Amino acid sequence: MEYESVRDWIVGMKAGDAKAAQKLFEAYAPRLYGYFYRATRNHHQAEDLLGETMLRISSTIHRYDESGRFEQWLFRIAANLVRDRIRRFKTRPTPISLSPDKDSDDMPLSARIADKADAPDDRIIKSERATQLNEALEQLDDTTRQMILLRHFGQMSYKAIAETFDCPLGTALARVHRGIKQLRGLLESKDLQ
Repeated sequence: MEYESVRDWIVGMKAGDAKAAQKLFEAYAPRLYGYFYRATRNHHQAEDLLGETMLRISSTIHRYDESGRFEQWLFRIAANLVRDRIRRFKTRPTPISLSPDKDSDDMPLSARIADKADAPDDRIIKSERATQLNEALEQLDDTTRQMILLRHFGQMSYKAIAETFDCPLGTALARVHRGIKQLRGLLESKDLQ
């Protein structure tokens, strides 16, 4: 059987077809990984969460109501797993180390391999900006930070975010907008120092 859409993959997965499950996972894995990595700031935890999500989907796909949107269902599972992980460890994620003299195992390969076109100054500036962004994100409340990460790194629509957090669309829009405004303020204050 040939699968052409997410709906076909879901039907195939419910029927126990491993090829359909693989197609579904391949379609969403990059976005999920990006969300998990930004939420935890740790390569290993992001991979663990991606694996947990795929296991959770496999074991609960039969309960998925096809009248809803799969993406919201999937990212609700992902957001819940992140919240559970943070609650379980009762600490905030550790920031990414971008300095070359630290152990760089927690950084993705793409962040470790410098673009040959970049001048050394460019890499340092990017590194400083990434550190400042991570520090600013840590200052936001958990829900706002998760909403921003889902919007910008999970590439979710505001409607999907509202459904994931079970809040009105206007609340999700306002929360992300205020969070980004707060991030800009925090980043601008660091530039003035």
